Amino acid sequence: MAQPENQTPTPAEARAARAYHARCRTRFRLACLGFALAFVLIGGRLVSLGLAGSGPGRGGAYDISTTIHRPDILDRNGQLLATDIRGATLFADPKRILDADEVVNGVASVLPDINRAKLRKQLSGRGRFVRIARELAPSQQQRVHDLGLPGLGFIQEYRRFYPVGPTASHVVGLVDVDNRGLGGIEKFIDNNPQLTMMNPQTESGGETVAVSLDVGAQHVLREELANAMKLYEAKAASGIVMDVNTGEVVALASLPDFDPHRREEALDKNRINRVGFGVYELGSVFKTITVAGILDSGLANLNSVYDATSPIYFGRFSISDFHGKRRPLTVTEAFIYSSNIASAKMAVHMGVPAHQAFLRKLGLLDPVVTELGPSAAPIVPKHWKKLNTMTIAFGHGLSVTPLQLATATVPLMNGGLAIPPTFLPRTRTEAMAEAKRVVSPETSAAMVKLMRENVLRGSGKRANAEGYRVGGKTGTAEKVVNGRYARHSLLNSFLSVFPSDDPQYVVLVTLDEPQRVEATNWNSTAGVNAAPTVGKVVARIAPILGVQPRLSETASRFDAKTSATY
Repeated sequence: MAQPENQTPTPAEARAARAYHARCRTRFRLACLGFALAFVLIGGRLVSLGLAGSGPGRGGAYDISTTIHRPDILDRNGQLLATDIRGATLFADPKRILDADEVVNGVASVLPDINRAKLRKQLSGRGRFVRIARELAPSQQQRVHDLGLPGLGFIQEYRRFYPVGPTASHVVGLVDVDNRGLGGIEKFIDNNPQLTMMNPQTESGGETVAVSLDVGAQHVLREELANAMKLYEAKAASGIVMDVNTGEVVALASLPDFDPHRREEALDKNRINRVGFGVYELGSVFKTITVAGILDSGLANLNSVYDATSPIYFGRFSISDFHGKRRPLTVTEAFIYSSNIASAKMAVHMGVPAHQAFLRKLGLLDPVVTELGPSAAPIVPKHWKKLNTMTIAFGHGLSVTPLQLATATVPLMNGGLAIPPTFLPRTRTEAMAEAKRVVSPETSAAMVKLMRENVLRGSGKRANAEGYRVGGKTGTAEKVVNGRYARHSLLNSFLSVFPSDDPQYVVLVTLDEPQRVEATNWNSTAGVNAAPTVGKVVARIAPILGVQPRLSETASRFDAKTSATY
């Protein structure tokens, strides 16, 4: 029967209610205590599993990863360039070690580079976890396991693996022991995690990031640079292949390079990425820029004449020609014969401010920014005067990176549009959205014609790859040694485009201090070493990149683009 509302309970009913609430509180406390004991037992067991070994209590491996899981890096065709694998990390639990000296000697027998004194000190500490070595090879892990020493164990951590080794190391980059990006695209991914959402997943659901490299072209470029270094006994070599319509870098190599599995190699200054982080006076390849400038200014055309009869004397300096014709030269002849005198006069004809403005418009006076970070800053004269303009016209007095020069050449070959370079895939439509006109279509067409003429009739003949219509310009620059230009210490370059009747790729190769060898008839200019290197590169990468060979060149088609203006 229900108790009427607002009726005062009897003393017996009050005592019964108080007893009931007391029993509830006791049950609740007992339940909490039970849960707490369960958590303690489970946690203790987990700790035990984490610190103790498997089997007989030693040498086990556990999945307690502390490293970052990274996306796979793929080339433009889906070829794997970098991925994560699991690697063993050896650790010790000092509380479970019976004889520290025995452990130190045992570990050192497998890992001889271990610091014994440091390890012995760590093992005498009060902690329960001492990380001894990461990234053990399976054979090393097995040997440590076979020691049977109590207190040693393994945890599994992510470890970066690069299937193509050093082939693309200057672009892909590398990671630290915690799997964090240290350089290249690896570092860019860490700073831009959204990239993984823009790329398809692997079949197993893993994340990916694609880059613009074509690993086939990359392999060829690196191999031909290595061959050139050996054949011409050069100290170093570098090269870049860039799509003139998208700005994508499809291949970049700089030798000596480094194996990304060996981080210490990346710290060697001789293994830097010379394409993006080396600055050089690149010599006569700069005449490409000078001629483009005078043509685009409207002050001259291909038939305009500049007198190259005599050297130029300016104060205590003189400017002369290596292949001197000692007569007036047309702009075309000046380019093919690589006249320093005529180039200097073209730049002076433009005027110092206009010359500077043109170089800046092409991006040669500022670092180039890509996914690899800003390139090295160019070395620009502090007080830019007439003499500076004259020497810069033929490639001395202004130091830039090969990446800058290749980027500046793109608009001279693609109809006049400057496109920022990229190491990520980009469509032509996307590239056009970022493009900026810097020279006229007529100037671009004239420069393509001159580049081809120089391979057919000038210093770039050895760059001709049959069927692929290579155009290009040589550059043989004397390096500065002890404050003076050294005639026998050269930096040779070849700046090229192919196919010249429908430009698709710019290729720039540099050789650092090639020697006079029998294969070049004891000559050392760019025409006998850098130019043929580019020819070999183009002959091999053109089929990979889908450029169709054409063995019968149609001069009328080639000339049709330029005859209307120059």
